[in-house]
Amino acid sequence: MGDRDVIIKTPKQIEGIRNACRLVARTLDMIGEYVRIGVSTQELDHICHTFIRSHGGTSACIDYLGNNRWWADGYPKCTCISRNDIICHGIPRADEYLEDGDILNIDLTVIVDGYFGDSSRMYQVGTVSHERKKLVEDTREAMMIGIAEIAPGKRMGDIGYAISHYAEERGYSVVREYTGHGVGVRFHESPYVYHRAKKGSGIKMVPGMIFTVEPMINLGTHHTKTMQDNWTVRTEDGRASAQWEHTVLVTKKGYEILTVSGA
Repeated sequence: MGDRDVIIKTPKQIEGIRNACRLVARTLDMIGEYVRIGVSTQELDHICHTFIRSHGGTSACIDYLGNNRWWADGYPKCTCISRNDIICHGIPRADEYLEDGDILNIDLTVIVDGYFGDSSRMYQVGTVSHERKKLVEDTREAMMIGIAEIAPGKRMGDIGYAISHYAEERGYSVVREYTGHGVGVRFHESPYVYHRAKKGSGIKMVPGMIFTVEPMINLGTHHTKTMQDNWTVRTEDGRASAQWEHTVLVTKKGYEILTVSGA
């Protein structure tokens, strides 16, 4: 997947992708009321899966191989649900129950009529510490600051520079290994969207590009470790991590966030 492979979307494709993104946003809106103490992550996954299917979509995650392409099995669930020190790709489980003080990210990608939409949000359970609340709020702000850099003629690196400058100035670290990506006619497309980058680096943005901005911000070190399931990624030091994600279209004048309910 190289930068020369970037797909500039047609008006028809944009409309299809917008429709898929709308379902993602509606699903993330819906699931919030079920995020509470004692609920299992598998139950949350099941609720999301049922909602997506009942509204004409399918999950792009189920059986997805990702970087595990040489392993026997693909990803087993509809969503990725990542609690506390899990950075990304947490697999929902029947024996994993939400506890007071948890923060969690729910990440999902849906397919509607062949088009893909991708987004994630943070949720808080019960009484959350000030430190974790601030991490969640600041990570969302970092994402929005990065999105604000999107415009024709600007460089992709401007997004990552803005995100990392904001986050690191506040004492956080930015995960390096996992990036945003093009999306829309495939689950993962070019270009990569780095969340820590040099200002003015990378390819120029042009109208019709669609990609995700999804920074992963840690309280402690940026270093990661992958669990034996070959999916779940945790912080190396066990401290909390947060992530927000939107799918964004580059327009003639700037950008449009597609993963909102009314898009």
